[in-house]
Amino acid sequence: MMPMLSRVAESIYWMNRQIERAENIARATETTLDMAIEGTMHPGRLWNGLVCTFGDQADFWQRHGLADQPHVIQFLAFDRENPNSIVNCLAQARENARTVREMISTTMWQEINRFYLEVRGASGSRGELENPLEFLTEVKRASQLITGATDATMAHGEAWHFARMGRLIERADKTSRVLDVEHFFRPATELMPADAEADGEDADDELTGPIDWSSVLESASALEMYRKQHGRISRRNVAEFLLLDREFPRAVHFSLMKAEESLLAITGGMKGTYSTTAEQQMGRLRAELDYGAVDEILSGSHGLHGFIDYLQGRLNAASDAVHETFFATRPAARPAEPPR
Repeated sequence: MMPMLSRVAESIYWMNRQIERAENIARATETTLDMAIEGTMHPGRLWNGLVCTFGDQADFWQRHGLADQPHVIQFLAFDRENPNSIVNCLAQARENARTVREMISTTMWQEINRFYLEVRGASGSRGELENPLEFLTEVKRASQLITGATDATMAHGEAWHFARMGRLIERADKTSRVLDVEHFFRPATELMPADAEADGEDADDELTGPIDWSSVLESASALEMYRKQHGRISRRNVAEFLLLDREFPRAVHFSLMKAEESLLAITGGMKGTYSTTAEQQMGRLRAELDYGAVDEILSGSHGLHGFIDYLQGRLNAASDAVHETFFATRPAARPAEPPR
């Protein structure tokens, strides 16, 4: 079998990362909207925390100031200036899919195209979404449909492994970000931009409060499976489940185990050895989670946030290594000059 062109592999890899990213943004936004409706947490704290979760707070604050529901949903779902908005993720995924039509199934292309057109249509409507929960549910459903179509209609060869690896690296990153709620769901007065003035009434409110760990699980569609395994919800068990579980498909550890499987299927390597920087970085990270202990993570000098910050740095290093190993263009070697 001929080796896959790097541009084709990169398009397939990023197509799946972008679709997974759109789904995860929808999941976290849906959970935040549910919490806002329940009124269990100050709205400013909720919506600022959501923006911070995805690392886009500087851009958001510069253009919108203090966060509220309409501006945050518009920013995360439809903002063409936000490269990580749902509509931009799907526009990039569709373009990548278009360039590799010969490598993916017709069903996959049709579902990706339909997904993009539906979101673009919703983004073109004037004013706020009439039913944002319905829109976010549809985003999740469409993403899952594409994942199912990929697994059911695409040959499980090299291209499929690039697709799965991209999807799972993205999933591991977003699950870790959702888990970092203690850091990002701080009081709104700590999260707001420095030059923004809080409303007088809000400034006197008590904005702190306990983290709703059931909502954290909901953001990863993990609540039902967590309860089957652990029953009572606790901070320790939630952290262990979402970070270290080997069987739940949205846990960081599970995602990295399967991403490494696909990486080794592509390279022909063996677990525990490496011949590329991608195998080295992925193997190291997976091994750390193999032997990780949640009590050590929580009692460490930097606590849960410090570990997640470290984990995201390692995930970025693994992602960079995948790029360098498979996608980076290198200058052609100059031919040797003939002897004079």
